[in-house]
Amino acid sequence: MVDTKTLIKASFEAGREFLRPPSEREAEAPSRPAPALVPIRSLGENHRGRITEHLLALAPHDRYLRFGHWANDEQIQRYSASLDFERDEIFGIYNRKLALIAVAHLAYAQDQGHDNCAEFGVSVLPAARGRGYGARLFDRAAMHAANDGISLMFIHALSENAAMLKIARNAGAKVERDGAESEAYLRLPPATLDSRVTEIIEEQIAQTDYRLKSQAKSFWSFLADLQAIRRDTIDANQRSSP
Repeated sequence: MVDTKTLIKASFEAGREFLRPPSEREAEAPSRPAPALVPIRSLGENHRGRITEHLLALAPHDRYLRFGHWANDEQIQRYSASLDFERDEIFGIYNRKLALIAVAHLAYAQDQGHDNCAEFGVSVLPAARGRGYGARLFDRAAMHAANDGISLMFIHALSENAAMLKIARNAGAKVERDGAESEAYLRLPPATLDSRVTEIIEEQIAQTDYRLKSQAKSFWSFLADLQAIRRDTIDANQRSSP
């Protein structure tokens, strides 16, 4: 859990970063470490299209690990169309280009006898791996689940999905293997005032981060269009000159 001072500082630094030209940021990207705070926001119905794009961008083997079977495009689209944003919680991490690079699904049990349970699933695009995004999404989902009265969070994963099982073990989950599949169970602590306030702050910062990214993307796109028009005008004047 990140303290409030760190959250505010990270939000300020993120806002200042968006004012830098995209070319400078992309040039430095390979050597820049992942930020201390990764803005993770709750996704709603208006994000369904981008969730679908994210999942369709996964390679066949990544889809296999995420869903436990070789999911084709049609199955991915059906899954995305079936997401219930009223019942479940979907979390995502956006990059500066407003592409979803990581998505987590916290699915609540529909059986009334197990209404204190939720299942966690996550996917991260290849270019964004190795930065701990899966673990951070797990922590965010666990905090939300605990605040929502969930006492048991579990992960159903293929035994070969080492990255997912490592996230679960590092969080303290008990992992049971049954052949090609594994189940991880994590007992969640009761919600506290600190956990509730932290979640509210993190969500507000994530929404602010998204707005800043959207505004920055629009600004640099507008500036690029102006520069293109200027170049076209100069070229036209040069061609018409005697």
